Amino acid sequence: MLSNGASVFLVTANRLLRETLARVLAKKGGLKVCGASACLPNISDSIVESGAEILVLDAINPNQPDCGLIFEIRRRSGLIKVVLIDMEEDAEVFLECARAGVLGYLLKDASANDVLSGIRSVSQGHAVYPPQLCLPLLRAVSRQSVPFPSARIKFELGLTRRQQQLVPMIAEGLTNKEIASRLNLSEQTIKNHVHHMLRRVGVKNRLEVIDAMRDTFAPRGISPFEHTQGYKVALSGRHILETH
Repeated sequence: MLSNGASVFLVTANRLLRETLARVLAKKGGLKVCGASACLPNISDSIVESGAEILVLDAINPNQPDCGLIFEIRRRSGLIKVVLIDMEEDAEVFLECARAGVLGYLLKDASANDVLSGIRSVSQGHAVYPPQLCLPLLRAVSRQSVPFPSARIKFELGLTRRQQQLVPMIAEGLTNKEIASRLNLSEQTIKNHVHHMLRRVGVKNRLEVIDAMRDTFAPRGISPFEHTQGYKVALSGRHILETH
């Protein structure tokens, strides 16, 4: 029996699954199960206080309130590694989970041995993702490879480091809420940063920010006009023409 001594906290809705998985991890995997629970209010307190190195969650959907647990745990203890089990083969859900910092993403058809192996790998510092979902991840990373503002923009416009960080995310068409989730900040904080950035640049809305900086933020192989137009289409389709 292999053992790496990692401590695991299980959060699953199904009690039978929790008890069965706890036995498998402890007896077959040599892992320390330091807690097991359904997703209850204030469960984050128990998880953090347990000293767990790995948090195992089942069937999390980033569009549902329970996904807030991931952000809460990572905010309070950035050392805890998150593994999701019983997940759907959904590229959009997978990408949101990867952005949230999830290191293990195991599908519904994963066996007990697959789960055990995945948790072991994550405990050793590896990411465990389904091969069929890696291509969407690589494409998403490639689309987001937008350069940060140049020194000229920093000195001429006086943008803070955080404001510079927001520009490529605005160029993606992300809302304040989505940016807040990605940076693990409050939506109001992002709103304040965007508001001050608009005033600093001297524009009225988010589209004009991109227009003002399109020469810097246009991805390779795409003209500034095409990049800005694509952003406008994305915003129009999602109805998020926010002024700040």
